Amino acid sequence: MKHLIIYAHPSQESFNHAILETAAGALKSKGQEVVVRDLYALGFQPVLKPEDTEAMKAGQTPADIKTEQEYIAQADVITFIYPIWWAGLPAIIKGYVDRVFSYGFAYAYGAEGIDKLLKGKKGLIINTHGTPKEVYDQIGMSEALKLTATTGIFDFTGIESVGHLLFGNVPSVGEEALKGYLKEVEETINSLLHS
Repeated sequence: MKHLIIYAHPSQESFNHAILETAAGALKSKGQEVVVRDLYALGFQPVLKPEDTEAMKAGQTPADIKTEQEYIAQADVITFIYPIWWAGLPAIIKGYVDRVFSYGFAYAYGAEGIDKLLKGKKGLIINTHGTPKEVYDQIGMSEALKLTATTGIFDFTGIESVGHLLFGNVPSVGEEALKGYLKEVEETINSLLHS
């Protein structure tokens, strides 16, 4: 299987980076083909501009968007790894979705409604946040995050969700808990390979 990891965190020292290394390492240890798109390292430009939209309408997709779309088209499994900031996606990954998951590539409007153009692919989302998980669960934020990303992005475009991991209280949960989170990432990746 071909795995595409779309990663968004500005710090190489972050727990998100540890998640990335764990996920990519687990896949590579099983002989899987892995491509990592580190949006900060790439300097990905997240703002959808009018000229982007006009170019795509004219069938001339901008080169940076086309490159990412080719990676998505070739992938069997797409994994997003990013922190939750202000109850949502960091701007760089939101902009990635805005620009790359475009009309005519990821979805279209057909006679029956929405045509989901990324069917046949699987998707996994791994998030971290600073708030304790119990608080996010209690106020409905965990469910809201799953709705906006898993349903709003993956399901809308036909990607079959195979999981959405939300790791809370990351800055202060302690070393043992963080190791447990990484073990859960590895177990999720391994179970994905057997599904």
